Amino acid sequence: MTASSIDLRASGAPVRTLFFGSGEFAVPILEALRGSGAVDVVAVVTAPDRPAGRRATLTPTPLARAAHAVGLDVRQPASLREPTAAAELAALGPELAILADYGRIVPPSVLAIPKRGFLNLHPSLLPRHRGATPIPAAIVAGDRETGVSLFEMDEQLDHGPVVAERRVALPPDATAGSLEPALAALAASLLVDALPAWLEGSLTAVPQDESLATLSRPLNRSDGQLDPGLPAAELERRVRAYDPWPGTYLQLDSGRLGIRAAAVRPTAAGDTVGALITLPGGGVALATADGRLELLEVQPAGGRPMPASDWRRGHSVPLRVSLVPRDITDATATAAAGEPLDQRAVGASR
Repeated sequence: MTASSIDLRASGAPVRTLFFGSGEFAVPILEALRGSGAVDVVAVVTAPDRPAGRRATLTPTPLARAAHAVGLDVRQPASLREPTAAAELAALGPELAILADYGRIVPPSVLAIPKRGFLNLHPSLLPRHRGATPIPAAIVAGDRETGVSLFEMDEQLDHGPVVAERRVALPPDATAGSLEPALAALAASLLVDALPAWLEGSLTAVPQDESLATLSRPLNRSDGQLDPGLPAAELERRVRAYDPWPGTYLQLDSGRLGIRAAAVRPTAAGDTVGALITLPGGGVALATADGRLELLEVQPAGGRPMPASDWRRGHSVPLRVSLVPRDITDATATAAAGEPLDQRAVGASR
């Protein structure tokens, strides 16, 4: 019998636990935690409802919806820094707190509430890819493996000692959209397996190696602009890393062209960086600083996704693609690939 199959209710009362989270990544983790028998989730803490859609309808987080559906107490403080927020959470008498994809800063006053630890599930192999966008960062960097880390939180960003981790190969065709649910399931399994030993005191948390630490920052729409001054292999990774958000695009003289799928091809004689080239069979490729980026699926501004060959039939080629200013390109590459950054510029952890 594995530790995860032991119902701790047989040996004592479940541990009163707060669960912090917001996004889709947190939902299967909460579900697994509730089914583990190790804890009693006394409340779910999530971000406030936010306007969404053209009508700016106030919309709860994915975790709030999931928690409401099973009748859990849902708290949505505007800021955990408010003294009243910490006092209300402390009044619930939690012994343990677990966080996954919360997306907001947790101040020391809240970290100090649970006496049996404040644990965080992060979708990277810490200390690599700390920060807000570890899943895209792993893809852009070309990592061959990824995983999830369970660590004990402290006042610094994704800095605390690691309690347990689980590693998996990073598929060469993975997108951020396909990788996130896979890592969420992995994180749920890791938590259920590790939590009984943590509560029994038989797990030792290991400090992170600061010399290996990298940070990833929040992404914005401008990060999706593909620069032909970069190698085709890096651009292809960005196409996958920024799917579904912020998406990637080429800035043409005629407007913005979304890139939904692409492949790396060898450079040919006479290629000029930034030129769109017609391929045999009617395909289209972008000449880059190193190699060609064949466009497989594109989406014109205001239009629907389509094969690049269909788009090409309605446009004269060659066209030229705008280069991205060097300072913007460098900042985007640094953040996305998880290179060291000023921590003040990096958003809250997943």
